[in-house]
Amino acid sequence: MTELLDQEVAARVLSRALANGGRFAEVFAERRGGMSLAIDESRIESVQSGAEEGAGVRVVDGATTYFAHVDGLEPAELERAADEAASALRAGRTEPRPLTARPVTPVPIEVAPEDVPAARKAELLRELDQRGRAMGGEIAQLTASYAEARRVVTIANSEGLFTGDDRTRTRIGVQTVARRGDKVETGAETLGAHRGFELLENDAGLIAEQAAKKALTLLDSRPAPSGSMPVVVGGGFGGVLFHEMTGHGLEIDHIHKGASVYIGKLGEMVAQPLLNAYDDGRLPNEWGSDAIDDEGQPTQQTKVIEDGRLISYLYDHLGAEKDGVASTGNGRRESFRDLPIPRMTNTYIAPGESTPAAMIEEVKNGFYAVSFGGGQVDPATGDFVFGVSEGYLIEDGKVTAPCTGATLIGNCLDALAAIDAVGDDFFMKTGMCGKGGQKVPVGTGQGHVRVGKMTVGGTQL
Repeated sequence: MTELLDQEVAARVLSRALANGGRFAEVFAERRGGMSLAIDESRIESVQSGAEEGAGVRVVDGATTYFAHVDGLEPAELERAADEAASALRAGRTEPRPLTARPVTPVPIEVAPEDVPAARKAELLRELDQRGRAMGGEIAQLTASYAEARRVVTIANSEGLFTGDDRTRTRIGVQTVARRGDKVETGAETLGAHRGFELLENDAGLIAEQAAKKALTLLDSRPAPSGSMPVVVGGGFGGVLFHEMTGHGLEIDHIHKGASVYIGKLGEMVAQPLLNAYDDGRLPNEWGSDAIDDEGQPTQQTKVIEDGRLISYLYDHLGAEKDGVASTGNGRRESFRDLPIPRMTNTYIAPGESTPAAMIEEVKNGFYAVSFGGGQVDPATGDFVFGVSEGYLIEDGKVTAPCTGATLIGNCLDALAAIDAVGDDFFMKTGMCGKGGQKVPVGTGQGHVRVGKMTVGGTQL
């Protein structure tokens, strides 16, 4: 593994962090770098690159956490951060266990993005621009972006853990604007993974055509209907609905704070037996995957719903300690300046046995929500509102007119229980999830899913 800290230095830092007591101490060291560029109005712009390194030290005493961070990785600065974290305690010294290295195999990267010339990345953006605009004269605007990031971490704690990880992510995105007279519509698409530049060597330009097609299709849209009806949710990014309405409610800090509708429901049926769901931080090369979490725990595939029954929450180190269980490898942080909190990795509904065509054919009048633009969920009550960025009517078992202005309104438990078909066309999409002022990369996914009854809020008069 790539070590940012010498093991002896890490041991000294932990010893100083526990100089005045405490039951647990940890040092998290990080070096990160990356670059981004964009194309707008067919001109390359917004070229940015940067790098930074630093470390955070935390000490846990009872239910209280003390934390300090420092820019840079000089041993003296790390020891100063340890002294700051320990300064509020007044007990006798706690001795950390001797450190033992735990080897980790990072997610494999074939082509390191930093080794690819900037000219090749600009060439890719020009291809996206050209292919998107070639979809039709009504494409009035197109912007595309490229981003790469490498993050190397080393983690040591007072329980004897010494480990680390090397993470590289690459992502492109396209946004288009189509205009016909006074009507303006937008379309967007992304492609990203925990991979190197090899991700973009096989027809990456296709996403520009997909984004443009969405915008052009919506030029023919009509106002969305309102009412309670069957809703078919699209695959891939449609999984953000499950991520928001169920995934956040399963993060153990929400459970411990009494702010989740899933409190006390372990072992209960929360969905029909056809539904199985996971959080999987080891899904090969996916956007939310890492070899270890940001507390040094191995990531894993955690089955949260089995045949409709809720069977697990998502745990970080402290949450697992409180409940007397093992961490599920969900302790994540945005950077060395942040404390780890329980977060999803790649959260998805597992493939079912239905085909998208079959589940749509069985709907006489309903709504087809392909992707979402944003929304709000209250984990404590389960109530949610999601804006639909791409949606269509379903009439007599067929997808017909595109619609704009639709929102999906409901309650997590009701919507989860109403899922009556799960598609076999599983795939994953990328996202950035915000919580507690921190953003981390997450994957969302599923095949098509049908919710037997849900409220659609539309703009049709």
